[in-house]
Amino acid sequence: MNVGAVVLDVDGVLVDVENSYRRAIIETIDTLYDADIDRETIQRFKDAGGFNNDWELTDAIALFVLADREGAELTMEEYTDTIAGTGGGLSAATAAVGESLTPAVRELVLANWDTDRHREVFQQLYLGAELYREIEGKEPTDETAGYIHDEPLLVDPATLSALTDRFEVGVLTGRPAAEAEIALERVGLDLPDERIVTMDDWDEGKPDPTALIGLADEFGVESTVFVGDTLDDVRTAVNAEEADDRTYHGIGVLTGGLSGETGRTKFERAGAKAVLDSVTELPAFLE
Repeated sequence: MNVGAVVLDVDGVLVDVENSYRRAIIETIDTLYDADIDRETIQRFKDAGGFNNDWELTDAIALFVLADREGAELTMEEYTDTIAGTGGGLSAATAAVGESLTPAVRELVLANWDTDRHREVFQQLYLGAELYREIEGKEPTDETAGYIHDEPLLVDPATLSALTDRFEVGVLTGRPAAEAEIALERVGLDLPDERIVTMDDWDEGKPDPTALIGLADEFGVESTVFVGDTLDDVRTAVNAEEADDRTYHGIGVLTGGLSGETGRTKFERAGAKAVLDSVTELPAFLE
């Protein structure tokens, strides 16, 4: 690959979010609905596409739980398969549930579906009381420590130095800006603001290619690598190459929810140009 720039996702690439963001999804559903959701279910939503935003993923799971309790004839597997087959994301989830219920029951489910409450609980669990006050500007209901402090690093200083010494480097993440800043400070990746794109910077989210193309414009390069841990990350690079006349390479890493040969196969089917065990292999791979 004749690469001029490397763009990195944060979650599952630079930091491990298994016991932070994904734990917050599970415990938000448990807290509000007394329902058990496992990590394999979360990965099904990630694979279905359109759920780079974990708040919306939580909303989609909550919608299923409410519909199931009202007698919807829809399994979780059918739900996520329908979402994947109808464009992905929360709008596809809402449509899938709507088709499984009578109009009256659908209205009842939607009336009890409180997405603002989901976010409040999620953010308190994830950020903890101190950061919740600072970032959300609200008073928490409990003095919790926050799962954000349970994010092991997946990258080392040598890897980051090898990348920043040789390439233009940027970040494209579904995190809000404040949470991205915390993660990047922890891993020691100091970049100009214009080279960091977060949830706050574009509404569409991955796999929409707009932000990735914008970073390529910023770098002024003809070939860009985008490294991520989800199928939507790879799809973002594929979509960018279709929309732009420059070259984009989507590279999957097996340090997020996808792992082993199954994960490798899913990445390849999504259009990944390569699949690595972790981002630490990237400098040698690009030599």
